[in-house]
Amino acid sequence: MLGRGDPIASPAVTMPTLSLGSPPGPFALEIAKVGQDLGCERIWLYDSAALYEDIWIWLDRIGRETTIGLGTAVLVPNLRHVMTTASAAATIEHSYPGRLVMGFGTGATARWVLGKKALSWASTRTYIENLRGLLAGEVVEIDGEACQMIHWPGFTAERPMRIPILLSAMGPKGQQITREIADGIIDVGGQPFDMAWHVNMFTGTVLGDGEERTSDRVKEAIGPWAVLPYHGAHAAAPEFVEFLPNGTEWFESIKAARPEGQHHLAVHDGHATHVTDRDRELVLDAAWDLPIAQGAWVATPDEIRARAQAAGEAGITELLYTPCGPDPVGEARRMAEVFAST
Repeated sequence: MLGRGDPIASPAVTMPTLSLGSPPGPFALEIAKVGQDLGCERIWLYDSAALYEDIWIWLDRIGRETTIGLGTAVLVPNLRHVMTTASAAATIEHSYPGRLVMGFGTGATARWVLGKKALSWASTRTYIENLRGLLAGEVVEIDGEACQMIHWPGFTAERPMRIPILLSAMGPKGQQITREIADGIIDVGGQPFDMAWHVNMFTGTVLGDGEERTSDRVKEAIGPWAVLPYHGAHAAAPEFVEFLPNGTEWFESIKAARPEGQHHLAVHDGHATHVTDRDRELVLDAAWDLPIAQGAWVATPDEIRARAQAAGEAGITELLYTPCGPDPVGEARRMAEVFAST
């Protein structure tokens, strides 16, 4: 296993492995089985309690019915006490040794949908360091008190446990902390980063013969991610929405849908999984020129393979494909088939 912050050991470029992402819920097991059948590295499940079912229950279900690797992309510290997370991780490690990887972040959707901003990196770092200590069997201080995993032998995996931890970090502060305490990084966009484990999250769809990038099927397939700039702008500061195409009209519809203090609930309805009627009517077409839609992997199989090769040349070691839209299982299968044929 790669150590924390290890540099890339060789300049040789290899094709990144492919993993699949899914909300914990109705399609997760089917997507995991697609990944297993087509040689994917792991299934990463999202963590947003107001939107999806419980991540740890679904990791256990998938672990029991498949042999694919298991990942969290990403856990958010404020949603669970660190001892609860340690016990959950130990349970999966005890049941399915060596298959779990944990990704953490400061919180985007999982906090936005609660009406909260992202956590500080300082508090996130403390949480991760305490979690590592607990899994190692150490005594750590939490809320001013000494805490330790004191499970009786056989009641969970033996300590020390060395479960890899990755951080989702986009800015310089988070990236520096990632170098210092994590095994690798999860990002979007795929800029070069000086760690040997680099997971890049992307969305997209495989074009059929003669299919246009702007077809109705493509728009539905990546629409839930294409409209995310409106959700993110509202979370950062509602007035920012007005700088986006049709943003004023969209924001007025949000205010009409929910009373003051509940706008964030309307904003994140269907977040990253479905296109609401509001988003489809007001911003889906307008969002097509924004970075997420323009950066989506909407391409032919040959073009996707070339793009994956370029990602490997940039130091990305694992690509995390996040299918969405009305047929996420089919999208996952088509993308995984492209990589399986390389």
